[in-house]
Amino acid sequence: MNEATLTHAHVGVEPAESPLTPESWGKLGMWIFLAGDAMSFGTLLAGYGAIRAGSADWPVPSQVLGIQLTALMTFLLICSSVTMVKALSASKRGDRKAFTKFILMTIAGGTLFLGMQAYEWTHLIYGKHVTFTSNPYGAWLFGTTFFAITGFHGAHVTGGVLYLSVVLLLGLIAGKFSQKNFPNIVEIAALYWHFVDLVWILVFTFVYLI
Repeated sequence: MNEATLTHAHVGVEPAESPLTPESWGKLGMWIFLAGDAMSFGTLLAGYGAIRAGSADWPVPSQVLGIQLTALMTFLLICSSVTMVKALSASKRGDRKAFTKFILMTIAGGTLFLGMQAYEWTHLIYGKHVTFTSNPYGAWLFGTTFFAITGFHGAHVTGGVLYLSVVLLLGLIAGKFSQKNFPNIVEIAALYWHFVDLVWILVFTFVYLI
């Protein structure tokens, strides 16, 4: 034993434990992931802004994109954030029925969002002939940046729907709902979902409205 260990043994003092629990490590890991992801979205939006500012024939988004449909998609995601908060609250008070209802509503909101996005893409590609490499309304990079940004976000929503589905299965089928740390699992998933919703509000503002 080294000198420090002998000193602790002699005076009967236990080495200090780390203040980070497995739950807090999980939250820290998610925050680190979200920070990196935020930089990815920030880079995409900054690149979009730079390309648009340097283009002489950039189309007006409201004349090409379906603003009303996208506004409904945005409303759905905002509502899904509310139901996610309620699902987390239900998990903390041990209300299995309310947890199941609200997390299913959150999953349904994300799924409907993806369905509407698929319809929007189909309409743009086959109805208006806007693709990743062409755009009859002006600069071809309009389609490139639009599909890249909304596709990247759509992939995150897909991941979120799958993530929440796994959390639901863990709670109801794997029997983890009654465990003390289950609300922390739900909270970590909620952090991801709220981030996805917040990013969409930025995408909606910069890509569709401005």
